[in-house]
Amino acid sequence: MPRLRLPLLLLLPVTLTTFLLLLPSSPRPAPSPPQPLPCGAAPSDAAAGRWVPTPEPAPPPLYSPSCPFHRNAWNCLRNGRPALAPLSWAPNRCGGAVVPRIDAAGFLAAARGRRVGLVGDSLSENLLVALLCALRSADDGARKWKRRGAWRGGYFPREDVVVAYHRAVLLAKYTWQPVENSKELQKDGIKGTYRVDVDIPADEWVNITKFYDVLIFNTGHWWGPDKFPKETPLVFFRGGKPIEPPLGIYDGLKVVLKSMASYIEREVPRTTLKLWRAQSPRHFYGGDWNHNGSCVFDRLLEEHEFDSWFDPRNGGVNKEARLVNYVIQEALIGTDIQLLNLTYMSEFRADAHPAIWLGKKDAVAVWGQDCMHWCLPGVPDTWVDILAAQILHYLNQGKG
Repeated sequence: MPRLRLPLLLLLPVTLTTFLLLLPSSPRPAPSPPQPLPCGAAPSDAAAGRWVPTPEPAPPPLYSPSCPFHRNAWNCLRNGRPALAPLSWAPNRCGGAVVPRIDAAGFLAAARGRRVGLVGDSLSENLLVALLCALRSADDGARKWKRRGAWRGGYFPREDVVVAYHRAVLLAKYTWQPVENSKELQKDGIKGTYRVDVDIPADEWVNITKFYDVLIFNTGHWWGPDKFPKETPLVFFRGGKPIEPPLGIYDGLKVVLKSMASYIEREVPRTTLKLWRAQSPRHFYGGDWNHNGSCVFDRLLEEHEFDSWFDPRNGGVNKEARLVNYVIQEALIGTDIQLLNLTYMSEFRADAHPAIWLGKKDAVAVWGQDCMHWCLPGVPDTWVDILAAQILHYLNQGKG
């Protein structure tokens, strides 16, 4: 039988392939090691570190008392408070380096066309004002922005950036329901109740979940008997019906946090950077805000003093932050919402509240000292530095 001969052209591909397989393979380039996170960008950077004198020459604050986004009660320099010592935060992870101050122009350029939203109580507003005033240092054309239900905000035309705050102190929807029967009022002293629908977000932010590229949430400071005393308590509803048995305020907070975190997971796009800002500690000494509490301090607390000031087991007036933080951390388990934990670094700063410098003559007599919010410029500017580092890292990864 004649031998079958294949054309040379048909044999050629097989021959070349075999030849190439026999050649020694070129070594593949080793994968580049992951780049270290910039100082301030790691979740642990605010939760482990110390305050140090700002390296010389200390730069002046990014904004002055004349910043148009200021809020009077926090404008400590204009209200006569002596300037705070220039301090910077040095995270343990950064090998002695401090969190760099925000490069406002660089931040706006990186965030071009994007929107940053804060949702929560007045401590979110405290952070907002610092961020707006810092960014304005790079865009003097910035103007006030109040749309989509925002309480206040700013627009930065140079890079088309929006930063705004939506006031929703409980995050969940709540409505006032007065007692209509005067006999009932006389019987138990209740003037009415605040109905809290634990499964319904507040109107102020329910329609903005797709609008922002970065969302920062907080709540906690309103969850106490000073805001909702026994004469006007919170009553919790789910599915339009009262929750039975009725919940106390702390258990109601747990349910609301879980429900709102679940809502955020469902309704906010996965490409949105979602942060939940932990509590801001208070520094009342000698009594609460309505019992002659004071915070006219000129020094930082030492870490060994923290438990006596803030540990819930001591029952002091400043226990709220750690108590609420525990519930927040539980609520965020299993979500992609990142905890922005600014509590520890702020616990040192008993020296940095507006205290008696509130800008109005009778403010202290009426409201007591402000040992909850923070002077601006001041501690919230370091919050801004950390927030900016985390946002920029997120954007640089191409996630936003």
